[in-house]
Amino acid sequence: MTISLSKGQRIDLTKTNPGLTKVVVGLGWDTNKYNGGNDFDLDASAFLLYEDGKAKGADDFVFYNNKSGGAGSVLHTGDNRTGEGDGDDEQVQVDFSKIPASIHRIGITVTIYDYESRGQNFGQVSNAFVRVVDAATDREIMRYDLGEDFSTETAVVFCEFYRHGTDWKFQAIGSGFQGGLSALCKNYGLDAS
Repeated sequence: MTISLSKGQRIDLTKTNPGLTKVVVGLGWDTNKYNGGNDFDLDASAFLLYEDGKAKGADDFVFYNNKSGGAGSVLHTGDNRTGEGDGDDEQVQVDFSKIPASIHRIGITVTIYDYESRGQNFGQVSNAFVRVVDAATDREIMRYDLGEDFSTETAVVFCEFYRHGTDWKFQAIGSGFQGGLSALCKNYGLDAS
């Protein structure tokens, strides 16, 4: 049975699912095609964060142009440039057994590509969700539907995984940012340029 979470909720992931080491993080959304006429290209990213809450370099930022990070523990499966179809629009795979000991949190985010020239924001995005699936059994463990109405934000932190002793926990975040990917990078200690 899938656990449905609300904003801010935290849940034990590996403790309540013994033997869980690999998950698929599925992210999805729908867009209003009639708002401006341009296609939306939303991009999922993962930020691997140290104890100070910051990423330190390229290996700590996983996205469509850098598909592997954290010594191969986090993989981006590819860029969906239109968001067409049902189900997950983009996926990130996480292998908890391979995450370097120095990494304490993993932020899972979605940004709108080229939002400035296209005049787009998350106010034009609906039905956004993140779900966590056991990679070994294909069983959906949990899901967080971002019911919030983001109006002007161009980047959203959907969720974070974080260490708690030897276990990993999940937190539904749903926090929006203006300034797209560069604002997120700055938040996580990286220079987007």
